[in-house]
Amino acid sequence: MSVFDLTGRLAVVTGARRGIGRAMARALAQAGADVIGVSATLEESGSQVEKDVLAAGRTFEAIRTDFADPAAVHVLADDLAGRARPVDILVNNAGTIRRASAAQHSDTDWELVLQVNLSAQFTLTRAVGATMTARGRGKIIFTASLLSYQGGINVPGYTAAKHGVAGLTKALSNEWAPHGVNVNALAPGYIATDNTQALQDDPVRSKAILERIPAGRWGTADDLAGATVFLASTASDYIHGTILPVDGGWLGR
Repeated sequence: MSVFDLTGRLAVVTGARRGIGRAMARALAQAGADVIGVSATLEESGSQVEKDVLAAGRTFEAIRTDFADPAAVHVLADDLAGRARPVDILVNNAGTIRRASAAQHSDTDWELVLQVNLSAQFTLTRAVGATMTARGRGKIIFTASLLSYQGGINVPGYTAAKHGVAGLTKALSNEWAPHGVNVNALAPGYIATDNTQALQDDPVRSKAILERIPAGRWGTADDLAGATVFLASTASDYIHGTILPVDGGWLGR
């Protein structure tokens, strides 16, 4: 059996409806995992991510949860933690971004971004992680960012949240590694998704970004697939508290 085989495992992927989350869910299913997809706008049935998972021969369940609503996140956390079939892999990928200069970055945008990108992640991971530590096994993967390392431009709330995700990854790994639970994060580089559409459409910013990436191209959501399966599999059993960049060489430049 391959160390990357996830047959029989149950994976929860948040922000699974499109982009990076959909690619992660598809990759996990292709490696053998059944998938619960979670998103604020996920269709009850017939979604593209559901089709991806079913095409891989795995089961799929859709859950619609608005991560901007703390009460809804608590309901989701209690649901997943209380199920007879335990969650083996938790991928915390749900996120949002608001672009404005710091002087114009409203309290509303700040609070929304911190809630969706950080507070909701902790609420969900606290509940599911407790069941993993009790069982002595589990894989938790956060989606961090290049802005877990850098300051960015016109995204102060997002940068603060993603720095927080990096810190949370390390803090939880310190507590849970002795209990057989791996907590790590992926840091996507400049990936061509809806979240980066404004940058892709800006000829000046897009040119500057491409010139900085040694790989010479924007990333695709599927560029995260292999790293996701790696961190979800037994191949990563001795990896704890790591933020793994998938960035075309951006940070090495």
